[in-house]
Amino acid sequence: MKNRRPIKLQYTKQNIFRGALIYSIGDTIASFLLNEFSIYRLLGMVLIGATVYAFEIPNYFNWIEKKTANNSGLKRTIAKTILAIAYFNPLWIFRHLLFIKLFSGNFEQITSNLFIVACWSFLVNIPISFIANFIIQNKVKLDWRFLASAIFSALMAIYYALSETIFN
Repeated sequence: MKNRRPIKLQYTKQNIFRGALIYSIGDTIASFLLNEFSIYRLLGMVLIGATVYAFEIPNYFNWIEKKTANNSGLKRTIAKTILAIAYFNPLWIFRHLLFIKLFSGNFEQITSNLFIVACWSFLVNIPISFIANFIIQNKVKLDWRFLASAIFSALMAIYYALSETIFN
């Protein structure tokens, strides 16, 4: 068996701040566009951005680096991009939409249809997501990937919120 070093998990003040700020800004823009602004939703997205996303995403990106370290060239580039897209899958989108419904107090809107919306949102977004994740995973230094991903995700948060209107 190979000698495997465990990945050192990170959860930094910088990522907490970035996650809280950037994810909540993206969702707040979406909420204003849909005339659904709620202070509870805003505070909830601050909380999720500062905890769940600020912990999960940088650590997943570290795992991608470790997982693809033995690959090189095009194989590594494609693997990193696909692994990033795999993280932001329909279940991730569904969870994000679920957080929005929970923090907005719209419990009755949490149905199986929300997952269908997430699936369509993911499928339609693959070309854009592929390009963005290619750039983030292969052109941005690891220390800056969470910030780059958070900015892209904030833009996508607008799309995900609007996707309910588009795909519903």
